[in-house]
Amino acid sequence: MPAPTINSAVKTYLPWVVATTLFMEQLDSTIVNTAVPAMAASLQVTPLSLKAVVSSYILSLAVCIPISGWMADRFGTRRVFGIAVAVFTLASVLCGLALNVPMLIAARMLQGAGAAMMMPVGRLTIVRTFPKSELLVAMNFVIIPALIGPLLGPTVGGLIVHWFSWREIFFVNVPVGLIALVLIYRHMPNYQSTETRPLDVIGLVLFGTGTALLSWLLEIFGEHQLDLTSAAVLLAISLSLLGAYLLHSHQTAYPLLRLTLFRVRTFRVSVMGGFVTRLGIGGLPFLLPLLYQLGLGLPAWQSGLLMMPSVLAALVMKFMISRILRKFGYRRVLIVNTLAIGVTICLFSQVVPGTPIALIVILGLTQGFFNSLQFSSMNTMTYADIDPDDQSMASTIASTLQQLSLSFGLACGSLVAGWYLGNLPQTDQLAVTNALHHAFLTLGVITVLSSISFWTLRPEDGASVSRGSPAPEAERRAAV
Repeated sequence: MPAPTINSAVKTYLPWVVATTLFMEQLDSTIVNTAVPAMAASLQVTPLSLKAVVSSYILSLAVCIPISGWMADRFGTRRVFGIAVAVFTLASVLCGLALNVPMLIAARMLQGAGAAMMMPVGRLTIVRTFPKSELLVAMNFVIIPALIGPLLGPTVGGLIVHWFSWREIFFVNVPVGLIALVLIYRHMPNYQSTETRPLDVIGLVLFGTGTALLSWLLEIFGEHQLDLTSAAVLLAISLSLLGAYLLHSHQTAYPLLRLTLFRVRTFRVSVMGGFVTRLGIGGLPFLLPLLYQLGLGLPAWQSGLLMMPSVLAALVMKFMISRILRKFGYRRVLIVNTLAIGVTICLFSQVVPGTPIALIVILGLTQGFFNSLQFSSMNTMTYADIDPDDQSMASTIASTLQQLSLSFGLACGSLVAGWYLGNLPQTDQLAVTNALHHAFLTLGVITVLSSISFWTLRPEDGASVSRGSPAPEAERRAAV
């Protein structure tokens, strides 16, 4: 693979370019939910009929992310990333100009296709540009959008809809996208593989259809639009397609996702352990606004402000992560930090109408600190023992499973709260609050249990990333 010349300007601007575009994508993926009532009124449809506007974006992501690595290797990281940002920006304009629901759904699918290329290709470029000794610091800028985007989305969306119209939600992406395109052209390196491998079309059909169907089920489950029998049949079909892909991947020379990478212990633990950990963390952006608004009776703008301490804490923590990991190592940090996240999630079950706002703010700050450290640790350890030739595939697999974990996390939070609420009306403030409290306890326990996966790490795992010392060959083989 040709190695482009990397100057100081590239290393300075690249993390910010990737972080900015990913923040745009993460913010857009959550900001739409707030505008659904206004969109429904403008387009003269019912709010429930706009569920497809959200689910179509998720489906497009699920289908397109798995081919991002192949696209980057085939056409180059700068070209693919630039086209992805251009497509996302153009699709944002089309969303804002949509005259009816079918036009809006088509534009959202185009947006999802652009977003699917932005996340894994941007991360891949970071991994190939920075040596492992600098990777942890660089990745901090890429991880922050994943933390603050879902938290800011509902607040920003509410403010835009209140002061302007729902169409401006999409138009705000345009200046960001145009600035990003200029910086991509000037400062983004173009990594392209010299080996042309064929696209695994069969694998794409099996895995893409299976994940799209599974993501769709998670999006619509609980909306009472699908009976239990039909949902079970579709779930079985989805799992069968994914099982067929598992068999197919072992029988083809160039699989869409090369699952043999899971033999690398650090990659396996960071991706799969992180998947389970995100089930608890992923439910917070959905459950916390409900707790603040329905449980505490706060208006939407105050609820949004209570989400801000987590964002501020995440930004502060990124300056401390490198020192923490160098001193304590990935194994100890991930075990202790995962337990701390689980306990903090459980503590939200103690938030009641009489709880002082100062204590809620402190709890939010604590959660932001732990979440930031967790995401940075898991995402950087993913590449600790991955060979350069496998980085593209590793980025694709990690991004695919992270997108699925996001869907699982949101669905898990919704389903657990709904299960505890039962048949009680959602207008019953006490019943809703109790259901949310039990949901926090359940998700907290799941997060605590996910720490078990990190016990399989060794004290020296991740040293090449946190301390900048390449692992000896014997240690690298031991990681497999």
